[in-house]
Amino acid sequence: MQPRLLWVKASAKCWRCVSGIRVFTAGDVKAVNGTDVRLKCTFQSSAAIRATSVTVSWSFRPLGPGHEDRRPFAPLEGRFRKKVEWAGDISGRDASVVLRRVPFSFNGTFSCQVKNPPDVHGNVGVVCLQVVSTASLSEILILCVAIGGTILLILLLVMIAALLRRCHRWRNPEPNHTVFRHEHNLISC
Repeated sequence: MQPRLLWVKASAKCWRCVSGIRVFTAGDVKAVNGTDVRLKCTFQSSAAIRATSVTVSWSFRPLGPGHEDRRPFAPLEGRFRKKVEWAGDISGRDASVVLRRVPFSFNGTFSCQVKNPPDVHGNVGVVCLQVVSTASLSEILILCVAIGGTILLILLLVMIAALLRRCHRWRNPEPNHTVFRHEHNLISC
């Protein structure tokens, strides 16, 4: 994808092209209460990436009553203190964070904004987080099918191995068994 281009009038006689930074997020995310969740935020920039000049800001707007909480990454106070961990890699164009042990109060909209001077204009990535009390039925069903399928596959492989071993013994009896049968036949005569 090409970065969005903005045309800025520098003077009455001259136009110059300025590219904008593009931010991409996961959109809608569900998390079970008390679990960890990754809020993915990646970006594209036409300017060279220098970790020392890139600024990442995350903001939060709750669903219910409350005020917007906007601050640079690694909050030292407030509801996100000790609840947010960096999970990104600036050189890899990743500004993701992980929320630890999410409570229901984290229901809301998280916004990710990245600036990489001189590339500072662009969209803000939005993640709508829904904290739920349990996993949805479809998620549980998928997990059960995956576990059941794995167990069934293992049992099937064990049965095939046992059948192949039995067939091999039947076609190629061991020499000791042949001698024993032969001796048994002589004795019974």
